[in-house]
Amino acid sequence: MESKLYRKIMIATDGSESARKAADATIELARLSGAKIYAVCVIDRSIYSSAPEDMEWEEAMYDRFRELGEEAVSYVEKAAKNAGLQVEPTLLEGHPAEEIVNFAEKNGVDLIIVGSLGKSGIERFLIGSVSEKVFRNAKGPVLVVRGRDT
Repeated sequence: MESKLYRKIMIATDGSESARKAADATIELARLSGAKIYAVCVIDRSIYSSAPEDMEWEEAMYDRFRELGEEAVSYVEKAAKNAGLQVEPTLLEGHPAEEIVNFAEKNGVDLIIVGSLGKSGIERFLIGSVSEKVFRNAKGPVLVVRGRDT
């Protein structure tokens, strides 16, 4: 019996191990509820745009991040299709948490699933975490899947 609670589930992925665990959880939940999956990866240009102005280096970095993003959404796409699920892979650019929240709102997503790298202490204070920012700013439910065993 399919649940009507979650019809559109978004997995925000970066290809990391914690994101893959979150993707696996997304696929299982979507399989149980019959939901469509949105596989979203955000390329954060601010990571390398603060480097010295070397257009060739910046373009190479952008190409590499885009390639990694495509691999990340491809992992989800293949796994979802193997499970017989409808999936829409999407690459976005900008600040990850902001883009994830905006995408979810624009597409009527019922649930956002993100992985957590388990940052703590000073690291979280200094840079924050994407999953925490999504959790705080999303208008709908957010499921954070832990990436490591503690």
